[in-house]
Amino acid sequence: MEFLSVAIVASIAAVAGAFGVAIVVRSVVQGVTRQPEMRGPLQLLLFIGAPLVEAIPIFAIVIAFMLLGNI
Repeated sequence: MEFLSVAIVASIAAVAGAFGVAIVVRSVVQGVTRQPEMRGPLQLLLFIGAPLVEAIPIFAIVIAFMLLGNI
């Protein structure tokens, strides 16, 4: 049962991370299409924001494996 719960948590974390990064990228693309001169600062925010959004699901997976006892 523990393995199933870890698999569910890992899959939900992966999907949540994908949605989060997609929202960040969508916002940057919309910003660049509206104001092309802001491409540099928006791209910098993308390179900072995407890893921060992706870090939360990674923490969730690590915590799930720690609860399982494999680490």
